[in-house]
Amino acid sequence: MTVTADESADGGAGQADWPHTAREMADDLATDAVERERAGKPPLDEVVRLRESGLLTLLAPAEHGGGGADWRTAYTVVRTIAAADGGIGHLLGNHYFLSFSARFFVGPTRAARIERESTAGQWCWGGGIPSNEPPLILTPTADGHLLDGYQRYAAGVGIADRLVVRAARHGTGEPLAVLVDPTRPGVVSAGSADIFGQRLAAGGAVEFDSIPVTADDVLGSLSPDEGVLSPFASLAVPTARLVSAQLCLGIADGLLAEVHEHGRAVRSPWQPFSPQPWPGSPPQDPYALTLYGELAVAARAASALAGQAVDALSRGLAQGEDLDDEECAEIAVVASAAEAAASRAAQDITTRALDVIGADAAAARPGFDRFWRNARTHTLREPVAHRLREIGDYFLNGAHPPFTLPA
Repeated sequence: MTVTADESADGGAGQADWPHTAREMADDLATDAVERERAGKPPLDEVVRLRESGLLTLLAPAEHGGGGADWRTAYTVVRTIAAADGGIGHLLGNHYFLSFSARFFVGPTRAARIERESTAGQWCWGGGIPSNEPPLILTPTADGHLLDGYQRYAAGVGIADRLVVRAARHGTGEPLAVLVDPTRPGVVSAGSADIFGQRLAAGGAVEFDSIPVTADDVLGSLSPDEGVLSPFASLAVPTARLVSAQLCLGIADGLLAEVHEHGRAVRSPWQPFSPQPWPGSPPQDPYALTLYGELAVAARAASALAGQAVDALSRGLAQGEDLDDEECAEIAVVASAAEAAASRAAQDITTRALDVIGADAAAARPGFDRFWRNARTHTLREPVAHRLREIGDYFLNGAHPPFTLPA
């Protein structure tokens, strides 16, 4: 059953309780997460579940038929879903950013029309506009444009109702965000990417062969040149980086939850074998407790920084076109710091938490390894070193972070 903004009221406020809906969805995904991840099939059924839950239209305004929620809620949903299934968390987070992108890059009237169409069709958005992806080529014609080229990786390939991709205008090289209907002849998906993690994000390559593109489908410029984008449009970067941060935190949350249950039920691998003096007593192995403490600190610290970044972004989005360059730069730096911290925490937690389990963590049946593989696959696309350099340059020299959209 599809959830609307007037159902599942939270505290009688008439707003859907999206965190509760996300938890129910996560519980549903968790029941067969290991089997689905191992099969690696396109997540068509999972998208149907997201659509029926109402989560796909969560960010669309209520007057356009959507959930009317804000980014703070969307980030909570992404983190919750990612804890159960990192691939679906990635797919959903990417969908939220791309479906919202018209608000950054086009005027309010066109953005509203696109959101109404998306909500009415309950589109699932895919693709990607990362700055490190070689752009496609957009060639002007008498009736609009033609889109050509090959994109190495895009999330949601094969299951998305609409793709947003980066293209360079022929002749000038200006990078543009372009909206594409993937059912058009000439759009060819190369299938799922050959990767060891995030296998349910439906990622893969896609080729475009002379795809007609109307003027309305060109969402706007992605140029990093000074003065091209307003400070508000530049908030696209921290918005996307915080999707990445919440995905990392969710994956870490998921493994910590499973390790917690395992650790209370099974003897520590570091503890010499001997019957516990008091059956049912809590684990007391000092090495295991210390490691649990270190991982908890890493998770809480990264989560707290992400919370600060979400607060800053929320204030920036509320300012709209009144936002200035310095305020935008500060938001971008805090979001980059949050992404870097979450990336490191996810890598550390999904590696070291397996030590608490010991040799049993290598067993295929429980699927503990999927958390490490999902975290590592995602973080390889966005090296922390780049974020740290930008943060250092800002604090030391006052340099504003460049407009570089993440993968």
